[in-house]
Amino acid sequence: MTSISMLLLASLLPHLTLTARVNVGIVNGKQAKPHSRPYMVSIQNSFKHTCGGFLISDEFVMTAAHCWKGYPNILTVVVGAHDLRKSEISDRVEVKSYIPHPYYPFCLRQNDIMLLREKVKLNNNVKWISLPKEGDANMTTINHTVCQHKWGSKYLASQMICAHGHGGSCKGDSGGPLVCGNTAVGVTSFGSSECCNSPKLPNVYTKISAYLPWIHQIIRNIK
Repeated sequence: MTSISMLLLASLLPHLTLTARVNVGIVNGKQAKPHSRPYMVSIQNSFKHTCGGFLISDEFVMTAAHCWKGYPNILTVVVGAHDLRKSEISDRVEVKSYIPHPYYPFCLRQNDIMLLREKVKLNNNVKWISLPKEGDANMTTINHTVCQHKWGSKYLASQMICAHGHGGSCKGDSGGPLVCGNTAVGVTSFGSSECCNSPKLPNVYTKISAYLPWIHQIIRNIK
């Protein structure tokens, strides 16, 4: 089985204990080497972290659709940061447009994927990550039947990846990537509300490969 790396918000987690106002840190893992995940971003409302995301080009950030809750303020994206508590070289850009999946229902977690349009300057600390090719990332770390049993009707095998391991997601991690090698294969969507990285209710990620036609269409239409 292809090895999956739960990168999520590893580079930003030290800050989440402050901005998300929850006492969480890195779950069963360790802090990433500074700037080793240059595609990671912090999506912020009024200068407070709300969700993670990741660059898929110099114009687009991918994140979860539930991260956009109709905030009255324009969301901003912070790129190039390792620890948001510290003064370091980073960049903050305004989101120009919000493009949630057209069939995302706000009451459920189906089609929980969104693109944010902005414009960033790429450098050693700011880079995009590759997406799977069509028909390429047909994989999962937990059998679909097992995950269906644990999550019931909330889990849809055609749209989601179910994962549990030595690293996991927690509050504030929504929108961050599930990474396989050098490719983003999932978007952090939901998990247990009571226990981070729970084996009883494993983390669920939106399967990026299921949305490639929609993603490519959006990008082509913008150009």
